[in-house]
Amino acid sequence: MGPAELAEILNSLDFTSDDKNLLVDLASGDDAIVYRLNSEQALIQTVDFFTPIVDDPYLFGQISAANSLSDVYAMGGKPFLAMNIVCFPDSLDKKILRDILQGGLDKAREAGTTISGGHTVDDEEPKYGLSVSGLVHPDRVVPNSGARVGDKLVLTKPLGTGIITTAFKAGLLEQSPEHPAIESMLQLNSRAAELFDRYSISACTDITGFGLAGHLLEMLKASGRGCRIQADNLPYFAEVPELSAEGMVPGGLHRNRETFSDQVKLTGISQEFIKDLLFDPQTSGGLLISLPEEKAQDFLREFNDDRHRGYPVGEVVEGDSIVLE
Repeated sequence: MGPAELAEILNSLDFTSDDKNLLVDLASGDDAIVYRLNSEQALIQTVDFFTPIVDDPYLFGQISAANSLSDVYAMGGKPFLAMNIVCFPDSLDKKILRDILQGGLDKAREAGTTISGGHTVDDEEPKYGLSVSGLVHPDRVVPNSGARVGDKLVLTKPLGTGIITTAFKAGLLEQSPEHPAIESMLQLNSRAAELFDRYSISACTDITGFGLAGHLLEMLKASGRGCRIQADNLPYFAEVPELSAEGMVPGGLHRNRETFSDQVKLTGISQEFIKDLLFDPQTSGGLLISLPEEKAQDFLREFNDDRHRGYPVGEVVEGDSIVLE
């Protein structure tokens, strides 16, 4: 469902609660809810599932699981328990479902998370994902509402998975496990989350279906801030400019642009693919982290290694919109 339609429905419902232990709820548009269990532990809960974005069922299971687990990392927590969510048609070979589930199981184990049970329904199109529980200290929850003026914004994965997977489906690119976009989607966001306590992280969100613009705007709205993004610093996969020029963009990109473009100011941006990158819906995208300027370079030096790279993409400023320059 597109962000505008979803917002219309949610705004018509009252999810408010007087429970003081509910530390993070729907009000801030965060990635998960957080509930205090005691003085030392808070429970993080999230759920996500979607249709296949690659043909290989095992890779699909892995990517979907990594995507589901990401919301826990975005809150500064560690996942520990998950349940499968499966929609699957009777017409397909059951080995396909087994491979999907095996992919999810292996990725969850990589994250130190136990999958135990789940729920299945008959459906015309396969869908898979996880309901995930995580833990975090109540005083170390990282919501999306704490971004402060002067903070630097760091993104931990390149953009463009929506454009790339659209090209996969059209047969324009080989769906190799070694393709950088697939490698990126398979990568857990655990590495960044492990560093949160040491670097005074102000706010965080992961970049998924609403794209960079949508999820960043949720952070800015919750924080009462605006931001400047440097277009030249945005990371992307090598094929994105050409595929964008050919119109190889997903429908979700158009919906995101329709919903969020009035809150994005473009100053002298002539490259159309950069504009597409802002609204491209991501799958298992990176974390977008807001942290103090004096901490940003140290965070990047520790985060960057042979498998991970962070990208300084902008800064938090006064205002209520994204300025892309």
